[in-house]
Amino acid sequence: MSHPTHTEEPMTHRQVLEALSGLLLALFVAMVSSTIVSTALPKIIGALNGTQTQYTWVVTATLLAATATTPIWGKLADLYSKKALVQISILIYVVGSMLAGIAQSAGELIAARAFQGIGVGGLQALVQVVIAAMIPPRERGRYNGYLGGVMAVATVGGPLLGGVIVDTDWLGWRWCFFVGVPVAVLALVVLQKTLHLVTIRRDNVKIDYAGASLIAAGVSILLIWVSFVDGSFAWASWQTAAMVGAGVVLLAVAVWVESRAAEPVVPLAIVRQRTTALSILASLAVGMAMFGGAVFLGQYFQIGRGYTPTEAGLLTIPLMAGVLISSIVVGQLITRTGKIKPYIIAGTIVLVAGFGLLATIDHRTSLVYVSAGMLLVGVGVGMSMQNLVLAVQNTVQLKDIGAASATVAFFRSLGGTIGVSVLGAVLARRVTGNITDAVTAAGGQVPAGGQTSNLNLSALPEAFQHIVRAAYGDATGHIFLISAAIAVVGVVAAVFMKPATLRSTLDLSVKKDEEPVAAAR
Repeated sequence: MSHPTHTEEPMTHRQVLEALSGLLLALFVAMVSSTIVSTALPKIIGALNGTQTQYTWVVTATLLAATATTPIWGKLADLYSKKALVQISILIYVVGSMLAGIAQSAGELIAARAFQGIGVGGLQALVQVVIAAMIPPRERGRYNGYLGGVMAVATVGGPLLGGVIVDTDWLGWRWCFFVGVPVAVLALVVLQKTLHLVTIRRDNVKIDYAGASLIAAGVSILLIWVSFVDGSFAWASWQTAAMVGAGVVLLAVAVWVESRAAEPVVPLAIVRQRTTALSILASLAVGMAMFGGAVFLGQYFQIGRGYTPTEAGLLTIPLMAGVLISSIVVGQLITRTGKIKPYIIAGTIVLVAGFGLLATIDHRTSLVYVSAGMLLVGVGVGMSMQNLVLAVQNTVQLKDIGAASATVAFFRSLGGTIGVSVLGAVLARRVTGNITDAVTAAGGQVPAGGQTSNLNLSALPEAFQHIVRAAYGDATGHIFLISAAIAVVGVVAAVFMKPATLRSTLDLSVKKDEEPVAAAR
């Protein structure tokens, strides 16, 4: 292996701030791609005559593709030009957005969203990596607050924008996917002019495609099984045995491959460190709870409560306000004190409390009560999610920052993918059961349906519309109860994390065989 070759001068403070604007635009694009459909999906799937399972997979496909590719992007960032990789991610996102916008069926939309997810995975991982390459951990707390602010704006603006688009006749739902393209192009131009990182090139580079493929295949099979079990086939069936068995075997082989790969896509040496392992566990739980629970709020307000997409977007503002305020305030406090563990613990506890409140809602619950639960969930996410990545970045050397950051992002995205898939499957089963029970109690029969989806309410008989709304409204609380239970795992992981003070230098100075030692709290 050759020595690293530095092809560019380090960035000045002004250049860092200029480049940060482009990075925040890129992150905004990645976040909006998920949030803009949250309030629009009921109408999108209704227009495409899709099912509840397809509703879930429009979200899951993006998360799954992002999850599978995140560690690859992270490893590439340790080997090649970070700037070029960010730009490639943006281009993939643009193409995926255009394909989603012209989709003619739910299946085509799911495929396009999966391709879009490859670019989203790159942006989610690489923005963190590039910032870590420019700014020391101690100062990064402040910038993580700005990241959280952009995420909050995206998550507030996304649902509102999506709702307005689908409620505007001369636009239509397809613009939910087209609208992000100009922002992505603007981010591309800004980064081309402002981002000037030191590029480290190495000969004999090896990318662990085998490990990445095995991880993606194993996770995909298990998620497909979750989506169809108890619907298309029974829990105790040969299909269950085959799919679960295949998924577990593939993931076991992936671990074996990773332990022997020259350049593993998920470096086990980093994962085995206490801080990284616990941050991964907490990120998995937080991602599973947040993505899995929050993605169905738009459906709850529209299908379960009868609000328009625009109104549903406005009703989710407490969730996003919690993320915005807590991420900025906590980011400033972390930079001032250098302490991070207390805020992560507090955030995960607040997250559990928020989901606990939402677990009791039904289709008649007071909106004030629902808003209080969403606010707590938002505060918990803002205090914990980005700071779990920062905790890991503080323990590794700059040369490993890409792999370490991407590994945490990978497991957070994996948690979100599992959460959306599992909770979506639970919601679908519970809604079906609620509808059947309500119709039976009324002395009727569940309509055969033909080619009409339950999500296409306008095409259903009025009496049946009321039954469907109540079924969705009453079933949603159950998935938040599951989210609360999952989030408890994040609390436990945060409690056992090693107290540390964030370093003020960009890189660590440790021997190759040493683990970084941080000052006690």
